[in-house]
Amino acid sequence: MNTIWQRLSKRERGLVVLTALILLAFVAKYAVITPFLQRREWVKQQLESQPQLLTKNLRYVGQKEAMLAALEAARMESKAQEPKLLTGDTPSVNASDLQEAVQALATREGTQVITTRVLNPEPAGPFSKIAIQMEVGGQIQQVANLVKGIETSPKLLVIDEINVRSLFRPIGFPQAPGVPQLPAQNLRVSITIVGFARAQPTVSGKPESPTNPTKSSSRGV
Repeated sequence: MNTIWQRLSKRERGLVVLTALILLAFVAKYAVITPFLQRREWVKQQLESQPQLLTKNLRYVGQKEAMLAALEAARMESKAQEPKLLTGDTPSVNASDLQEAVQALATREGTQVITTRVLNPEPAGPFSKIAIQMEVGGQIQQVANLVKGIETSPKLLVIDEINVRSLFRPIGFPQAPGVPQLPAQNLRVSITIVGFARAQPTVSGKPESPTNPTKSSSRGV
């Protein structure tokens, strides 16, 4: 290596030194300076975000009493709703109770229950959604009173879906022979009503029946 260096001219030696310095600068930039600058920028961002995070945490700490009060109010409200839940032992019993309650409301308001269908229960957190779908017919005011009666029922009932179809026959439309005259603005309503009950605990598999000791002893005789 020393012999090669001695053979180089002064100008060639200068070019070699310059090239080495350039390579050293690139290595220093990408191996030392760039990581250092990135680290410094990250530290700067952290220092800028920490006061904001601290302020946010202090704001949450300051709202502790309000959050506890809201939680207690939610618990009290949930407790107040307990008497409005369906109290059957099984989802089928709850669905039957719901069906009877809604049918009683429909009869009271003068609407006619055409069909009733029990839907599958659905989980809703610690509760179960018990739903039925009914098709009723009646006048506008009767249907409106039915909807109002469901919403103000002593039980916690919710109208999940409602579809209204008018059977009103326009004036001048010929009446088919043998078809009874429909009252003006008669409605056919499909309505889905949901009640709530405490979720039933899941039952594990049936326990195995113990071996009858009498039969075992008789086999050994």
